[in-house]
Amino acid sequence: MFLGKDLIVWLLLALGGALFVGNVAALVKPPAAPRGDDDLERAPRSRSIGMAAIGFVVALAALAALVTR
Repeated sequence: MFLGKDLIVWLLLALGGALFVGNVAALVKPPAAPRGDDDLERAPRSRSIGMAAIGFVVALAALAALVTR
């Protein structure tokens, strides 16, 4: 099998972790200044928290799947 049996689980772990870390970073340290006219000063709080929660759950489930094998 190409890249092993657990490829999808590793990909889910990476994507879930990136979703969690990216949204938490956007909440904790917003950019110093907007880059363009369309940019927001801060990330939308409720959407970022929701996406971070989804990423955390996906990463946790993928990690649990890897550990139990």
